[in-house]
This record gives sequence, C-alpha cells and structure tokens, in this order.
Amino acid sequence: MPAHIQITSRSFLPFALAALAVITVACSGPTGSDEKATERIMPVARFEMAGAAAPPAVAADTENAESATASGQKDGATVYAQICKTCHDHGISGAPKIGDKAAWEPRLATGMETLYNSSLHGKNVMPPKGGNSSLSDEEVRSAVDFMVDASH
Repeated sequence: MPAHIQITSRSFLPFALAALAVITVACSGPTGSDEKATERIMPVARFEMAGAAAPPAVAADTENAESATASGQKDGATVYAQICKTCHDHGISGAPKIGDKAAWEPRLATGMETLYNSSLHGKNVMPPKGGNSSLSDEEVRSAVDFMVDASH
C-alpha cells in the first residue's frame, strides 16, 4: 500500500512557481517585431485592377459632377447620378423606378409641389433630400424634374 503523501507549503511552492513559469511562457505568444506580427496577419491574397479604366457611365457621372461643381449648383442629372439612382434605378423600398410611367402616374397626379415636398422633407423610408442635407432645395427640385422628365 502506498504511503500517505503529505503536501506542505514548502513542497508545493516550487511546483506552483514552475507551473506559473510554464503558463507565462505559453501565453506570451510568439516573440518578434511589429513587422513580423503584421506579416503573420496579412491576408493570403490581394485583388488589384491595375490600369483598369472606369466604366463609361461612371466616367460620365464624374464629368457631370466636376462641371456642376464649377458652376456652384448641381444639375438634376448630377444629383440623380450621385444620390437618387441608388433607390430609383432599382425600385428599392417602393421608390418609383426612373422611366417607369405606370409607377410615376399616381405620383404625378398629386402635382409637382407634392413631389417636391416629399423629396425635400422625406416620405416613407426616403429621408429628406435623399439623405444628403447639403443639397440645396433647388438642386433637389432639379433632380425631381429630371426623374419626372425621364418617366413620362
């Protein structure tokens, strides 16, 4: 039969210190410079389109934006391209699609002032001024005119 083992604080202390040293080393992680750490967490691949030109529609929007900025006010096409088309190109959350006469008819029946008011102050999920409070009221009206002209 095994003899009774008695653990005293004297015999336990060296064991506890050794265990603490092992845990400290194990938890400290790999050593090295910040550069090595950055290298270890880098993605395994990158995607770059070197020398790729912007699609023609994006290039045209950029040209419109630059010319509009030079004159101070943005025209309706520019405001539409930068803000409105996000929802009105795809009918997101019930926004009438540009060019969809059937979707615009009931809205046009309420009158242009009602359309302007909805665009300036928001309606349903559309925020005031399409979410761009830096637009002037005239720029918003111009964008509404642009969409209406393209939709009837």
